[in-house]
Amino acid sequence: MLITADGQWVYPGSSEFLAALGDPNPDYDAEAFAVKNLGFMKFSTIEHAIVEIELHPRNVALPALLAVQQHIQSSDVKLFRVKYFDTTWNSEITSSAEQAIVRLSQLTAPELVATSRERFIIEPQDYSQFLRDESNPLRLMAQKWRMSFGRFDTGLIPFAINHQLLPHLIIAGVKPQPADPVFRFIGDASSSWAGSRYHFTALGDKLENFPDKDYGSWVAEYYKSVASTGQPRYDHITASIQREATPYVTHYERLMLPWTTGSDEILVTMFSKRLAANSEVPKYSGSESELARNSVKSA
Repeated sequence: MLITADGQWVYPGSSEFLAALGDPNPDYDAEAFAVKNLGFMKFSTIEHAIVEIELHPRNVALPALLAVQQHIQSSDVKLFRVKYFDTTWNSEITSSAEQAIVRLSQLTAPELVATSRERFIIEPQDYSQFLRDESNPLRLMAQKWRMSFGRFDTGLIPFAINHQLLPHLIIAGVKPQPADPVFRFIGDASSSWAGSRYHFTALGDKLENFPDKDYGSWVAEYYKSVASTGQPRYDHITASIQREATPYVTHYERLMLPWTTGSDEILVTMFSKRLAANSEVPKYSGSESELARNSVKSA
């Protein structure tokens, strides 16, 4: 079958397929055209022994990717072949459904344009090692995400409350088009760096409209990346955030998790926890570097 850009499963040659193609009488290889140019994915089962997934990574839309990944997760086939177009067709094979899901996310992930600017430094951490750290309270939320298969439900907020994580929670909604993260919830702990009223007035607004627009644009790229890949992130962040009077300098760990919903919106939760003052702090390279290091050490 073929999966359209909006995540619908259609049979080749069917009226539904031709409607999505936008051509009722194609005189060309319509399936190949849809995969290479329209963001479709092709899903085939060969003799109930192997699943073959065909895609053009650069054009795949998020609803199509999520539909295929969900189907892989429920499949009882143990062998998966991923065929993807770069400048030529490439083929990879795996005997793990989990690895097939991860590989599809890797192939379709957009290049992350956010880089470590002068005031913002990110240190990606080993997510697998984080999951083994029983002393870290953020690990509980990662376990909740895995047990829920990344599906958002009404039990998430009570769970965060019970484990004293709600004040440190931010939820952003990311839709496929346009993929501009929007604040859905901001915990009370954010008032220390965002201002005492911002976590009320910002709800429904884009992250990029944060008062420090450089920081808002920088962090929004990571929300978009997590939403599009469907993969969690665990990072250490050092940031100097501009406020009205003086910069707010912080060094914290951040866990970002993507949750599917009943719509095409992906909810990305971000839990943060201030790192201890004696933890290693990256050095800044600009005029604010001395202020940043001193502020973090005295936190």
